[in-house]
Amino acid sequence: MTLPRVRPPFVADERTQLLGWYDMQRAIVHFKCEGLSDEDAHRPVLPTSPLMTVAGIVSHLRWTEQTWFEVLFLGRPAEGPQFVEEPEDADMRVDGVPLAQLLQEYERQCAISDEIVAAHSLDDVGRHPDFRSAAASLRWMVIHMIEETARHAGHLDAVRELLDGEKGYY
Repeated sequence: MTLPRVRPPFVADERTQLLGWYDMQRAIVHFKCEGLSDEDAHRPVLPTSPLMTVAGIVSHLRWTEQTWFEVLFLGRPAEGPQFVEEPEDADMRVDGVPLAQLLQEYERQCAISDEIVAAHSLDDVGRHPDFRSAAASLRWMVIHMIEETARHAGHLDAVRELLDGEKGYY
């Protein structure tokens, strides 16, 4: 499914603009994965970063969504591969997991994040007692996730071009 890659309105309230940019970056993640084989999605192209694969990045983004909104903001238990000490970067270790499954999990996690954001004020702060980052406001977390998603969308752009020459932003 192709998600629309549309910039938010030039003039709109803060929430509409923030979530518009966020949605666009998420859509770019999906766009960068379109038509890619599972073999290529798991193929590293940077010798010094073997986990920097399309599949690994999508998995990382899924777990980052869960960490910021469910764990840090809502205060739910810190569970998932991003909270294990070994192996390092466990959230990016997805050998054998089909890209379609990773994208579905990411999309599902984004929907959960969207529900959480919609139900709270941007001024509300996180609740998890064990992590300093939970003291951030929801606004801060959304801005951080726009930055995080955009940075990794850029990684996906470069990785995809190295894999098969596909490029383009829109």
